[in-house]
Amino acid sequence: MRLENISIANFRCYQDEVTVWFDDLTTFIGKNDIGKSSVLEALEIFFNNETVKIESGDANVYSGNTKVSITCEFSELPPSLTLDAGAATSLAAEYLLTAAGTLRICKVFDCKTAKPTEEVSLLAHHPTAPGVENLLDLKERDLQVLVKKKGLDVALKGNPGMRQALWLSEPDLQLAEVAIPLSKGKEDGKKIWDQLQAHLPLFALFQSDRNSKDSDGEVQAPMMAAVTQALAELQAEINAIQAKVRQKTEEIASLTHDALKTIDPNLAKELTPQFTPPTQAKWKGLFSVNMETDDGIPLNKRGSGIRRLILVSFFKAAAERRLASGDKARSIIYAIEEPETAQHPNNQKILIESFKALAGDDGCQVILTTHSPGFAAELPTDSIRYVTRNSAKKPCVESGVDVFEHVAAALGLVADSRVKVLICVEGPTDIDALKNLSHALHIADPNLPDLSRDRRFAFVPSGGSTLQHWVAERYLADLGRKEAHIYDSDVPNYGNAVAAVNARQDGSWATQMLKHEIESYLHPDAIKDALGVVVNVADHLNADGHAVPKAVALGIHAANSVGAPMKDSTVKKLLASKVFPYMTADRLAERDPNGEVRGWMVRLSAML
Repeated sequence: MRLENISIANFRCYQDEVTVWFDDLTTFIGKNDIGKSSVLEALEIFFNNETVKIESGDANVYSGNTKVSITCEFSELPPSLTLDAGAATSLAAEYLLTAAGTLRICKVFDCKTAKPTEEVSLLAHHPTAPGVENLLDLKERDLQVLVKKKGLDVALKGNPGMRQALWLSEPDLQLAEVAIPLSKGKEDGKKIWDQLQAHLPLFALFQSDRNSKDSDGEVQAPMMAAVTQALAELQAEINAIQAKVRQKTEEIASLTHDALKTIDPNLAKELTPQFTPPTQAKWKGLFSVNMETDDGIPLNKRGSGIRRLILVSFFKAAAERRLASGDKARSIIYAIEEPETAQHPNNQKILIESFKALAGDDGCQVILTTHSPGFAAELPTDSIRYVTRNSAKKPCVESGVDVFEHVAAALGLVADSRVKVLICVEGPTDIDALKNLSHALHIADPNLPDLSRDRRFAFVPSGGSTLQHWVAERYLADLGRKEAHIYDSDVPNYGNAVAAVNARQDGSWATQMLKHEIESYLHPDAIKDALGVVVNVADHLNADGHAVPKAVALGIHAANSVGAPMKDSTVKKLLASKVFPYMTADRLAERDPNGEVRGWMVRLSAML
């Protein structure tokens, strides 16, 4: 399941309902005490209610209302649900989805007592016609009565089938958005919620507040997130253990009952065990992880910067693990407050790339907050959510191109005056590729520029830009910088853009690659060294009609035989971050014997 948005009402500073939409990577930027952390903590309360628990003081103090509402909307839903006695159904069949086909789960917490109560409901496009509006609440015998009354030809066993027959018999279901209680619902409503909880994304919140207790959150939080993820991946084995335990307890109960009847048959006609397996939270509570560093020194006794490095290592490892593995039993959401805290800029860059890699992986979303201009500058512009106050002094969350100037001003982010040449490419992976190729060529010939370090060059991607690139594009455009445009050859329309740039006569130039795309310049040995797979790299499409990213995805899948092949966008990021660094000048010369890429670097150098 993928989180699309959250709607918060009467929670702390959010008195009026505010809806926040999420991308694969979402970044909240705003002043202190403006409401950024409240969004992340509302998510933690919705998914776990552990790291942050709902409290009586969480209701907005000005509303006079004690009820807090947190609603999450999801896509990429489970295709089916199985109720008791193997009765298969689906969310769509039970009319539990919105008109748009998404799943909206609303949790309402009544904060009038010290320990707030919780009610869960679905906001769904559901039948409201009299007689069929509450079928989820009815027991089997009640459904049987309705089916017989209407004379429907349907098996009188299995609630989903009877509900479908009853709904189909109604000429006008009068569908409307209604709240369907689940947590306190009767019959199958409660069973559906029990199953839905097993499909909800795992949510892991890492807060910026640091403590020095033995159970230091900076150590325990990522490790316990790993425990939670491991338990999710082992759910089939856990279910088998629980089924075995249930079987044994029922056998013992049966033997006990038989023994009881030999003593006094009138004492009990039945002796049925009510088996309740441990919840995921109880399974998780069985485990704890203690971390020690050199000489047995507990990690929580080390400096704050070292402790925060655990986060760097955790997310770097998580990104690499998820990219290399197709075993993704449940989707996961990582929410991290101010990850740049106490980190050297080099570590911040590592962390940013890890977040981007995680966010690009199927079944994974990353949510961040930051105050750092340097950190924010490297983040994709479409990830930015600007938290501010409206004219009524109430918090609101804005996104889109119009907010970038406000974000840049708020962070003190300005264009780098050292930039002399703008290099325009299609996307961030092209930037990484060109930086690595230029670095390899620079090592062999120092007269060629190293785009990974030379601040006289700035990249401006036409798609998937970062805040830093947006600033460069917005502000440097008025400074008369020369431009170099390098585009793939797989899009014919780029030819018009190339011709337009070359007609300017202002020192700018543009070209389309002779090969299909930048990944087509990779050497097979670089792919083998980095990923351990052998791929035939074609200049354009291979014999099967696949470009290099697709060929690599299929090669990795064939080697691992787990899950489905990675999507092209994920593979492109993997190639940019892992494979292009293995390119050398000699390997590039083999793949580019005419020196096309070298020619680009010569022309760029001449533009300075």
